[in-house]
Amino acid sequence: MNTPDSIAYTAKAEITGGRDGHGTSDDKVLDVDLRTPKEMGGPGGGTNPEQLFAVGYGACFQGALGLAGKELKIDTSTSVVNSEVGIGKEGESFGLSVKLTVTLPGVDQETAQKLVDRTHELCPYSKATRGNIPVEVVAVGS
Repeated sequence: MNTPDSIAYTAKAEITGGRDGHGTSDDKVLDVDLRTPKEMGGPGGGTNPEQLFAVGYGACFQGALGLAGKELKIDTSTSVVNSEVGIGKEGESFGLSVKLTVTLPGVDQETAQKLVDRTHELCPYSKATRGNIPVEVVAVGS
């Protein structure tokens, strides 16, 4: 198990009503109505946990991309991360899958994939999901 040496920040949120409820961060900056997607039989019309996870994972991955870029001496300032989080039946409940597509303008394909693979080793979300759900990381170089 990977355990941080020390905790620099702890995100806190309060959720009521589950998938068809409401979520608020303790600082009130994040304040969202939660709705089950229509594709899953819900009403839609609000944010769902998979969207929040997709944004969080994508942002974290892009931050780690900057760290890997410095390590490999590659400018990542124009990169774009597109994240997809899927949810589907898994036995008696549900499971997730993730696909991250990272576009790196001005970086050749081989170097881009090397950078993305290194980022996948560094990213805290990647560490948390490793071995638990399928995560595909794809580089798009030019």
